[in-house]
Amino acid sequence: MPRAFGRVSNRTTAGCWMLYLLSDLSGTVSALNVFRYITFRTGGALFTAGLFVFWFGPLIISLLRLRQGKGQPIREDGPQSHLLTKRGTPTMGGLMILAGCVVAILLWANPRNHYVWVTLAVTLGFGAIGFYDDYLKVTKQSHKGFSGKFRLLLEAGIALAACVLISVYSAPTLQNQLAFPVFKDALLNLGWFYVLFAAFVIVGTGNAVNMTDGLDGLAIVPVMIACGTFGVIAYLVGNVFTAGYLQVNYVRDTGELAVVCGAVIGAGLGFLWFNAPPAQVFMGDTGSLALGGLLGTIAVATKHEIVLAIVGGLFVLEMMSVIIQVASFKLTGKRVFRMAPIHHHFEQKGWKEPQVVIRFWIIAVILALAGLATLKLR
Repeated sequence: MPRAFGRVSNRTTAGCWMLYLLSDLSGTVSALNVFRYITFRTGGALFTAGLFVFWFGPLIISLLRLRQGKGQPIREDGPQSHLLTKRGTPTMGGLMILAGCVVAILLWANPRNHYVWVTLAVTLGFGAIGFYDDYLKVTKQSHKGFSGKFRLLLEAGIALAACVLISVYSAPTLQNQLAFPVFKDALLNLGWFYVLFAAFVIVGTGNAVNMTDGLDGLAIVPVMIACGTFGVIAYLVGNVFTAGYLQVNYVRDTGELAVVCGAVIGAGLGFLWFNAPPAQVFMGDTGSLALGGLLGTIAVATKHEIVLAIVGGLFVLEMMSVIIQVASFKLTGKRVFRMAPIHHHFEQKGWKEPQVVIRFWIIAVILALAGLATLKLR
């Protein structure tokens, strides 16, 4: 793996990585040296992904509406207002996000960086699982997709493969180590159990984001906030000087994941334009599962799995509300919440949908700031 993210010696990939390879010409045109910088390419990825989704969004939505007819099936046991306001809205809008991300990453990221490929593979793998689930829901006009156990098995297989690769690519001093925030140099060697733990983080994050996606704009903004946070974390821990100054574990080559985070933020902004209330398209499992998997993978690669629980605390809350609701009902026959996930609970208490969404965004910002604070608290 190269030490300098902005350099590449193999010109055979020029067709796919044109913008990145412009840095090769910096000896002739000094202005092209800017393509060596992760910060510049992160901004480029953000702009490219956003422009792609803005430009092609209407076409993709029209095709989804044409192919799906009745759109995403709405749960009969959900908030009754949804049966009126959301019926007929197409789903699988995650395709817009994934397409924008892939285009931006291929244009701006380092093709020789292993972490980029692993993260992209998990994202597309989880996206494919979500797509198939959405497809079954639309074709059967039922909110139930394919077998939950089989779905988790597929997710676990992808996550395990990714975590094995991440472990192999890690420096020997960090391999299979769990890092703790706040405590300087606090590492716990889990051996190969770390791979299972890391895979659980990826699968859990994917499904937690999936649970959060239930109201217009509710999931995509916290995802962008979390990606912005982990873009900063990836950049800092992937730079030997900033990592040393902050006294965090230096994880070589993870700085390039900031470009991936930039692509997600850009694509997310483009998607939010069409997903803002009243939504023209839903993200669906295609997008939520993929984006959650992406976040989990970046957290594992940067050795910030525990910080993810803070930054993504909103997703954890949504997931835990479902687990608590199901466990309580099975054990006692009583429900803790009026409805789960918890955003529906607040709807049932009389909060309007925009109130729930915006207040949850505020919570996501606060948690992101708390997560960033762990970088300096040592």
